[in-house]
Order: sequence, then C-alpha cells, then structure tokens
Amino acid sequence: MKRQQQIEVAEMERLQKVIAHAGFASRRKAEQLIIDGQVKVNGKVVKELGIKVSSTDKVEVNGIPVEREEPIYFLFYKPRGVISSVKDDKGRKVVTDFLPDIKQRVYPIGRLDYDTTGLLLLTNDGEFANLLMHPKNEIEKVYVAKIKGIPSREKVRGLERGVRLEDGKTAPAKAKVISIDKKKQTSIIELTIHEGRNRQVRRMFEAIGHPVMKLKREKYGFLTLQGLSVGDMRELTPHEVKQLRSISTATEK
Repeated sequence: MKRQQQIEVAEMERLQKVIAHAGFASRRKAEQLIIDGQVKVNGKVVKELGIKVSSTDKVEVNGIPVEREEPIYFLFYKPRGVISSVKDDKGRKVVTDFLPDIKQRVYPIGRLDYDTTGLLLLTNDGEFANLLMHPKNEIEKVYVAKIKGIPSREKVRGLERGVRLEDGKTAPAKAKVISIDKKKQTSIIELTIHEGRNRQVRRMFEAIGHPVMKLKREKYGFLTLQGLSVGDMRELTPHEVKQLRSISTATEK
C-alpha cells in the first residue's frame, strides 16, 4: 500500500493541483484520474476538473488519503559516491541522507550519476518536479568534464551538432574547451545541454572516443553552486521557484 503524504492546504486549490503536489501524479495524469472516477472528495466520487478543495476536505485517490505537505525546494551540491535516490538496497549513501531533519518526503528532480558531482534539485512538489522534467523542457544544464585525450576541433563541433547514441541523436549543444594537458593527455570541456537522458553527457563523450574521468554539473538554468561546498544544501527562494516555473511553462508552449 502506498504511503500517505502529508501537507496542509492553506487555501482553496484545484483538485488536480492538490493531487499533483502530493506526488501521486503529474497534473495532467491527476486530471485523468479525476475523469476516470478514481478520486473522491469527502467520500463522493468527483469527475469535475474545475472543483476546488480546502484543508477541511478529505481527498482520496483509489482509497488512499491525500494529505498535502507544505511544498519545499532545495538546491544540493551532490558529492561523488552518492545515489540520486531516497533509498538504496545496497546500503550506499543517498541524497536524502543530507536532509536528516526534514520531515517531508523529499526526492530528487532527475538524477546525477553515482560518480557525478554538482547541482541537483530536490522537492516534495510532484507537479513542480514533473514540470521541470517534461520532455519538451529546454532548461540548460552546464557540465564540466575532465576527459581522456585531446579532442579535435571536428569532434568538439560534433558534440555541438549532436551525437548519434543508441537511443537517437542528441539535440544541438554548446561545447567549450577549458584547458588541455598535453603531458597527461587529458582535457577539460564545458558542455551545455538541455536534454535529460540517462548518463547522456558520459555517453556523448564516449561516442566521440574520449571517456569521462570526472564530471560535475555546475548550472541548472540560472541556478549555480555559488556559496556552497560539496555536500551543502540550501532552500530555493520563492522567486527562484517562480522563475523555474515560468521557464518550464514557457518551454512547454
């Protein structure tokens, strides 16, 4: 049985938004749940999308109570050797280990590989998370990679034009050579992408014959790691959350 999820509804809000914020589904899927008659308000099945509910209303999805938590949003400087998950069956450290005093059920938006460091967002707002991870979302993510070898100009341009991977060609990107160490035969490249495929940056460099040795995500949209050390976390400001919503909504249109 699914865990109950707790938040306080401060004011009247649309039913589908309440369900999405509780993490049951994206807002669009929440709308479908309502249309399909899988949602009850105060014991009665509701199929009307425009209905609004308050903190005094009892909302259920397939018999499971929906109790909203106060939405929270964090920016985390993920260390190397940490899993982008809320639990790990192998006992490895996960991102939520760095939030021991938070009672809300927080989870990462997207993921960074076990060996990748850098900027990762966490929240308990399901609608917000789904919005940022929408396939049409084009928020830029900036990575800095230390790679084996020294890529030719043509290979760097290839990263920018798009690389053919097993799951299709990547979208156009921006690539910048930061430094080259001829003695050690390594390079540091800044790569800016807006897709979110699994291990995408590592696979892109592997595809051009220059495997990644170290990888860090330095920016997510307008957000940076400024002022944070590895393992640090801070709450996003209301303005930052509003900006992210605005950017994501714009890219969906």
